[in-house]
Amino acid sequence: MESNTLVKNIPRSPMLGANGQPIHFDIWEVNGEHREYPAIFLKPHRKDYYFLVLVEEGSSRHWVDMQPYTLQPSRFYFSAPHQVHVKEQAKPMKGIILRFTDAFLARDETRSLKQLPIIQNLHNGHEISLDATAMCHIKDTMQHMVAEYHAQDTWHNSMLIAYLQVLLIFLSRLYNEQFQDAVQPGRELLKHFTALVEQHYRDLHEVAAYASLMNISAGHLGDTIREQAGKTAIAYIHDRVLLEARRLLFHTDHSIKEIAYELGFEDASYFNRFFKRLGGQTPLLYRNATRKMYH
Repeated sequence: MESNTLVKNIPRSPMLGANGQPIHFDIWEVNGEHREYPAIFLKPHRKDYYFLVLVEEGSSRHWVDMQPYTLQPSRFYFSAPHQVHVKEQAKPMKGIILRFTDAFLARDETRSLKQLPIIQNLHNGHEISLDATAMCHIKDTMQHMVAEYHAQDTWHNSMLIAYLQVLLIFLSRLYNEQFQDAVQPGRELLKHFTALVEQHYRDLHEVAAYASLMNISAGHLGDTIREQAGKTAIAYIHDRVLLEARRLLFHTDHSIKEIAYELGFEDASYFNRFFKRLGGQTPLLYRNATRKMYH
């Protein structure tokens, strides 16, 4: 589905090394400088990799899925490949930046890293507040990763995976605490459902369709999602469609009719009613209002 015309209009940023060639992992310490240039500012894009930042000092402003963030000290910022980024401004920062792809995660033979809350990000979060103890632990782990990354010793990738596992498990504990993500027996079903929604939200808008794909009843699916996610299954589906609608309205100049068709609505008027009911305003009013922030 990512190959369709409208999605292409939000460009994907591949993970490249200093030589311009594709890479799957890198990490570096920042002490006042930044790698990016004004030409990229205010240009929406999706990163083809996970992007994690430990901030010790800094106040740059950026957006993830229309949510503005001003970097703050003692915070950890994170994003997944499908999310839309906009860099509004960059100021000197001190901290550590980590990037890695799904291909690098696949090197974990246990296949457990992909299932961690910080990677699954069911709450669509982007920021974790750190106390002094957590800050020290994360910084120490990431500095070990920096040293290993540059050392290139024997079993290099295995060491990086081991450090990454420690880091992501620790961050997942903090994620669960901050977002109150209790682990319950139906968690695997929720993960399966959310993965299917991510794959099919453009063409499947009904709970029964997802229940059929999962070979369970719509009632059981609805009850489990309500228990696990704190919202109904249909609300989860609608929220995902609404998020993509907002992305396309905000970041492209395509007509309301084109966006409606892209998201599986054959009738643009129905899309307008859907968007207004869930978003509180028409798609056109949303587009005009949100774009004022750049003027």
